[in-house]
Amino acid sequence: MELLQPIVHYGLHFVFPALVAYLFFKKDWKKAWAIMVGTMLVDLDHLLATPIFDACRCSIGFHYLHSYYAIVIYLLVFLLVKHQTIRLITLGLLLHMATDYQDCLWNTCNN
Repeated sequence: MELLQPIVHYGLHFVFPALVAYLFFKKDWKKAWAIMVGTMLVDLDHLLATPIFDACRCSIGFHYLHSYYAIVIYLLVFLLVKHQTIRLITLGLLLHMATDYQDCLWNTCNN
């Protein structure tokens, strides 16, 4: 089970956006996938935390760009802005947050 968590986590970060890109952006799926994967730069906010990595810490609600306020902004921009690249960026951010939230649910440090 311990080995399965990172496989699922990174699969959701890389494979799931590829599936979404292929299903909804067939013509430019590689570009759509690259944009969504590029949003993993959102994890740069981890560099502001002490310690930078903590296996028992939930990113959602802790890091600035993983805050509930940020997630609401990502969702609003996704819903209200019609520019395709902006929507892909916010979709990638939302998929990233969903993946990190799944990791929080999986975390057994506090159980």
